Amino acid sequence: MKIDILTLFPEMFEGPFSLSILKRAQAKGHVTINLYNIRDWAASKHKNVDDYPYGGGAGMVMMVEPIAKCIEELRSTTSYDEIIYLSPDGELLNQHLANRLSVNKNLLILCGHYKGIDERIRINFITREISVGDYVLSGGEMAAMVLTDAVVRLIPGVLNDETSALSDSYQNNLLSPPEYTRPSDFRGWKVPDILLSGNDKEITNWRYEQSVERTKQRRPGLLDEKL
Repeated sequence: MKIDILTLFPEMFEGPFSLSILKRAQAKGHVTINLYNIRDWAASKHKNVDDYPYGGGAGMVMMVEPIAKCIEELRSTTSYDEIIYLSPDGELLNQHLANRLSVNKNLLILCGHYKGIDERIRINFITREISVGDYVLSGGEMAAMVLTDAVVRLIPGVLNDETSALSDSYQNNLLSPPEYTRPSDFRGWKVPDILLSGNDKEITNWRYEQSVERTKQRRPGLLDEKL
């Protein structure tokens, strides 16, 4: 998979994309992540990429020209499955959407900033708008990191144990069951006996029951979706 990210602040991605699973995924060749600074397509001497909104109002808006030129240049060499704009009013990112995006070959992600982007970009270029939650961030960069991580970890071969992703919360509209590791007894806080029994069938049943119970308590709406 190739993921191209358009941003005003490519430096923000250096830490998250150079560590842990995302680092290994790139090193193994499972994903190529490219960062493009939108200012490189700005026409003015000072590389301006924002201006006051028509009609007045507070804040600045990202200009249409540099974004359009950037997308057009990248599209001339890459056929994108989705051109994604991260926006508070997009469809809510969930595990099912991450699963669908993970089977694509080429994704382009646009990070907004300030009061957002010129609407003409959304109308003429964007194929999908995604929100990471019902709140507002200072820019789309952190949302792009969340989306990229959620998608990349699902690519076959990225995780050492590929079954791990299948047992994540939300994969089957259930939250994950409780997890334990050594020692089995810490300060009198003991691991449930069933997990030490070695009975794989009983352990699987216990984990499913715990997932259902935890989902009932914490996110009952997921069970309605499951039905």
